[in-house]
Amino acid sequence: MAHDSTRRLVDLSHVIRAGMTTYKGFPGPALCDFWTREQSASHYDDGSSFQIGRIDMIANTGTYVDAPFHRFANSADLAGLALETLADLDALVVRRPYQQDLATDAPDVAGLEVRGRAVLVHTGWDRFWGTDAYFDAHPFLTEAAARLLADSGAAFVGIDSHNIDDTRTRSRPVHTILLGAGIPIGEHLTNLAALPDEGARFTAVPPKIAGMGTFPVRAFGVV
Repeated sequence: MAHDSTRRLVDLSHVIRAGMTTYKGFPGPALCDFWTREQSASHYDDGSSFQIGRIDMIANTGTYVDAPFHRFANSADLAGLALETLADLDALVVRRPYQQDLATDAPDVAGLEVRGRAVLVHTGWDRFWGTDAYFDAHPFLTEAAARLLADSGAAFVGIDSHNIDDTRTRSRPVHTILLGAGIPIGEHLTNLAALPDEGARFTAVPPKIAGMGTFPVRAFGVV
């Protein structure tokens, strides 16, 4: 098959590094060797050596996807997510610069054709990733916006912010509405500025793990 020189892949994920902070108060990942190259070399006669790594981390690390099980005990876990809600989705990018308003509300998504699409809210907040400012008052979706997206049949909803809900309150209506409707959520996306408003394809697939509701992904767009 000939390579399509007009096709471009856009990485939308943050790098996971040892000790990094995704949420204040949550431990960062610990990375180490389980099997070093020096240890493995004695098992082979042809000069081969291999590294097998080990990572200890909480599920909410880096750029990740929430499955309904994250919020609802009897709903689909990561293994239960349909690939049709995670892979090769038509992407719709909603531009909501954080400098204008932290809230993406129903009027901001009203009238958009979202059915079966990945709705990606581009706020520019990812510029603060790795700084204390990232955890301050951050961009989010309102309950009304989430309700409209769910009722309109969005397949996936993501944001390039610290949380899709407003964390200044003690409620999480956006998670409740979207995950309750079976819509996966992507948080801590990055580089959404590199995607067009429409026309890109979006993928963010976590490992097929039973009994867990969140895990990091390598999210990307195809332009």
